[in-house]
Amino acid sequence: MRRLLYLIPVAVLGVLAVFFIRGLGRDPRIIPSVLINKPVPQMNLAPLPGRGDTGLATADLKGRVHLVDIYGSWCVSCLVEHPTLLDIQKTGRVPIEGIDWRDEPVKGAEWLKRHGDPYDRVGMDPAPGYTAVNFGVTGAPESFLVDKQGIIRLKYIGPITPEVWEKVLLPKIRELEK
Repeated sequence: MRRLLYLIPVAVLGVLAVFFIRGLGRDPRIIPSVLINKPVPQMNLAPLPGRGDTGLATADLKGRVHLVDIYGSWCVSCLVEHPTLLDIQKTGRVPIEGIDWRDEPVKGAEWLKRHGDPYDRVGMDPAPGYTAVNFGVTGAPESFLVDKQGIIRLKYIGPITPEVWEKVLLPKIRELEK
């Protein structure tokens, strides 16, 4: 009987090791979202200064597949993905909509002026950033593919790189355009 008592901690450790090993094999940039296959959260965001009268509203994300990018001037990883977003914009393949998250409006506008503006529309979501929270954002950058009906179909966490564009986003866009 005493020998069996020693097996219990070993068995528990074995079960924990299995969960740990499974977790290491997962991609941390792909986090399930409760919003996948659900409508885009209601929003009516004001535009950044100097970008005209058009901000970003829920209704803007219908009729065509859209890439919605959550960014901020304070976000180092957003600067990493920015050249790729500019390249995507040049292709005209998909409209890119921006949500300037937890930023002072002037800083967000200056950042785009300095680094280039890949966005068709940009809405301000200043601190505490309720719109991004409604999207389930945990950090920036995060991106969402929205279908023609305004339904979120994909969430991507982290910088969009050329490889992510080619292997993850573009195939999903093609699928959604059918």
